[in-house]
Amino acid sequence: MAKHLDSPTFYDRKVVDPSILKVNDAGLTYYDHEKPWQYQEGECTVTRGSAWSAPGCHLGCGVLIYAKDGKVVKVEGDPENPYNYGRLCPRCVAVSGVVNDESRILYPMKRAREDRGKADAWKRISWDEALDTVEQRFNEYKEQFGAESVVFFQGTGRDIAAYITRLAWSFGSPNYVFSLSNVACFGPRICSSMMTAGNFFLADYSQQFIDRYDNPEYEVPALTVVWGNNPVVANSDGALGAWTTDVLMRGSKLIVVDPRLTWMAAHADLWVRIRPGSDGAFALGVFNYMAQNGLYDKDFVEKWVFGFEQQAELAEEWTPERVAEVCWVEEDDVAKFAHMLYENSPAALQWGVALDQRIDCINASRAVLSLWAITGNIEKPGSMVVGPELLKYITGWGREFLSYDAEDRRIGTEDFIFYKVALQVANINQMIHYMAEQRDDYPIKAAWIQTVNEIACGGVDNEITMKALGQMEFNVVVDLFMTPTAQGFADLFLPVTTYPERNGIRVGDNMQRGETINKAVPAPGETKSDMEINLELGRRFNPEAWPWETVEEMFSFILSETGMDFEGVRENAPGYLPFSYYKHEKGLLRQDGNIGFETPSGRIELYSQTMEFLGLDPLPVYEEPTMTPFSQPELYEEYPLVLATGARRDNTFHSENRNEPHLRAIHPEPGIQMHPEAAARFGVKEGQWVWVEGPVGTTGRTARAKRIVEFAPDQDPRFASTDHGWWRPEADPENLYDVNELNINNLISWETGKTGVGANYKCILCKVYPVKDGE
Repeated sequence: MAKHLDSPTFYDRKVVDPSILKVNDAGLTYYDHEKPWQYQEGECTVTRGSAWSAPGCHLGCGVLIYAKDGKVVKVEGDPENPYNYGRLCPRCVAVSGVVNDESRILYPMKRAREDRGKADAWKRISWDEALDTVEQRFNEYKEQFGAESVVFFQGTGRDIAAYITRLAWSFGSPNYVFSLSNVACFGPRICSSMMTAGNFFLADYSQQFIDRYDNPEYEVPALTVVWGNNPVVANSDGALGAWTTDVLMRGSKLIVVDPRLTWMAAHADLWVRIRPGSDGAFALGVFNYMAQNGLYDKDFVEKWVFGFEQQAELAEEWTPERVAEVCWVEEDDVAKFAHMLYENSPAALQWGVALDQRIDCINASRAVLSLWAITGNIEKPGSMVVGPELLKYITGWGREFLSYDAEDRRIGTEDFIFYKVALQVANINQMIHYMAEQRDDYPIKAAWIQTVNEIACGGVDNEITMKALGQMEFNVVVDLFMTPTAQGFADLFLPVTTYPERNGIRVGDNMQRGETINKAVPAPGETKSDMEINLELGRRFNPEAWPWETVEEMFSFILSETGMDFEGVRENAPGYLPFSYYKHEKGLLRQDGNIGFETPSGRIELYSQTMEFLGLDPLPVYEEPTMTPFSQPELYEEYPLVLATGARRDNTFHSENRNEPHLRAIHPEPGIQMHPEAAARFGVKEGQWVWVEGPVGTTGRTARAKRIVEFAPDQDPRFASTDHGWWRPEADPENLYDVNELNINNLISWETGKTGVGANYKCILCKVYPVKDGE
C-alpha cells in the first residue's frame, strides 16, 4: 500500500507521500503503487479498482474487491484512493449480495410479443440468436420507417451513458433519451450554466488534485451552500458527499436550503426551510438584498458580469417580506444568507437535482448561480470551477456518425430550442406520447432499454408510459434482474455483468481523474458487460464507428489523452489531468482562445443574450410552478399537502438494491415523511399504511400510491416528502411486482413547459388517507 504519512486525525493527515507520485509526458499525475492492481492476501485475491455500474451510483469510489474461489466475499474502500479515502456507503459494502444474488438473469431470453407480462413464457437463447434478432429487427424498422423509429432509453448517467449514445447515433437514430421526464436531472443545471456563463460550474472540493486538500493551490471554502441536495446520502455531478463534511471539518461554514431537516441541515449555521419549487424567488430575494446593500464584489462585477443592473431592477420586487410569504421562510433568512455569502469567501455551491425538478426550472438555477457571480466566487480556489473531463458523457460520444438529416428528425428539436442548441438527447415527454399514439407522421416501432427501470423509476404517469411501451412492436431490455419494466414489456432480455465481473473505465461526470474498473471474478452464466454488448452490436450496425476488437482496445482509445493505454492506467490509477484556476483570465474557457467566458459578451451574463436570441427570458424571471398553493389555490383546498418526491435513502440507488436483503432491511417499505399536525389533519397515524393521492398534472386524472407514514416534526406541516423507485422483487411478477400501487411517479404527468427541461417531481399537490383492508 502507499506510504501514508502519520498525523493525529483523519482530517489533519496528509493524503499521500509526494515521493510516490509521478508525472508522464501528457501531464498526468499518477501513483507509483507498491502492489499491482491485483494481488494475493491470505486466501483472497484482492482487486484494486473503481466501483461503477452495475449496480452503482454516480460516483465510482475506489474499492478493494476480495474474492475467494471465484466469488466476491467482500468489498472495502481503497484507502490509497484520494477520491474517497477508503470510505464507502452501504450500497457498495453490500455489493457482494448483488453479485451473488441467485435471482439474477444469467442467459439471453426471448418471448413472443403476445406473451408480454407472462412469467413462464421466457425461453433461453444463445447470444448469436439474440444479437442476430436485434440486428435484423432494428434494420427492418430502419429500412421501412427510418432509423428514428428505433429509440434508445438510458437511465441515470453512469459509465454506460457514452456507449449508448454511440450505439444510437452510429445506428442512425437521433432518438437517444434520458429516461427522466424532461431530462429533469443535471441537464437543466447544465443548460442554466451554459446560458449564463458558457460552462457548467461545480463546487471545488480539491477533487482535481491527486494530493487533494494538501495541494498548495487549493483553498478550503470559507462557506459551503448545499442547495436542494442531500450529499451525505446520495449525490451527483461526480461529487462524493463526504467531501462536504471534509470541508466542514476544515472550517467551512454551512448554509442548507432544503424543506427537509436532513443531516446537513441539522448541522448548518443557517437552515433555510424553503417551499419546494420557490428557489428562484428566494435567490432573487437574496440578490435584491445584496444589490441594495452593496454586498457584492464590485471589481469582479465590473470586469466579468453583464446585466447586473437589469437583474437588480428585476429583483427589486422580491423584498424579504414577499420572499417569506412565497417561499415559506423566515424574513431574516434573506439577510442572513446574503451576509454569510458576502462575508465568507471563497464560497462553494453544492447544488442538487431538486433545482432541476420543476417545469421551466432554468431561471431558478440561473438566479442561484448569479449569487456566486456577483460575489466573485467563480474560478478561484474553493469556489465554483470548471474541470477538464475525460469523455464528457453528458454530451454523448459518437455524434459524428449521425447525419444532419437524422438530427433534424430528433424528437423535441422542433418545439424546444434547448434541444436544438444545447441538449443532444430527444425529448422523452414528446417521445412517450408519440409511442402511445403511434402517429402516422412519426412512427416509433422499437425500443432499446438499457440501465433503466422505466415504469418503476425513470418514467412518470404509468397509464401513459405502459401504453407507450405496450405499443412497441419490439422491446429489448438490458439489465441484471427481471424488473417490472422487463417483465411487463420486454421481448428480448440481455443479461449484464456487475462491475466486479468486468473491465471498464471511470471517466466523465466532471472528473479530472482516469481510473479503471477491474474484473475480479468470472462473469456468471453467459452475462456480458454493457460495453461488450454495445460494442458487439455496434460493429454489426456500423463497423466504422466501432473499430475495436475488444472493449479494452476501446477503453485505450478513450484514455489516449492520458498518455497511457488501459493497462497503463489500470496499473497506475488514479491518474489526474492538469488543472488551473482563473481559466477565464487565461483564455481557457473560450473556444476562440480569448480571455473571458464562452458567452456573447465574454462575461457572465445575468442578462443572457443567448436566452434572448432563443426567444426566452434573458433575465431569471420567477414563475410559480404549475401545481402549487399559489398557482392552483382551489385545487390546494382539496389536496392540501405540497409533496416532494425522490427523497434519497442511503440503502438504495433509485430502483436498485430492492433485491439485496441487508439493504432492504434498512428500509423495507416506502414511506411518506410528514409533520404530526399534518397526519392529524388527515386522520392517520405514524406507521400506518396510507394512500397518497393527487392530480396527475393538468390531465384531469388523479392517481395514488401506497406509503407508510413517518413523522417528521421539523418539517412544515404544509409539506410532505417521499422516496421513489419502489417495487417488490418478492411480489407476483405478473402483477409487475406491485409497481403500480407503489410508484409515486404515477402522480406526475408527461407535461412540458416552454423550455422542455425540468419536471414537477418536487412540487406537486396531494392528500393522504388510510389504506383499507384488502387494498
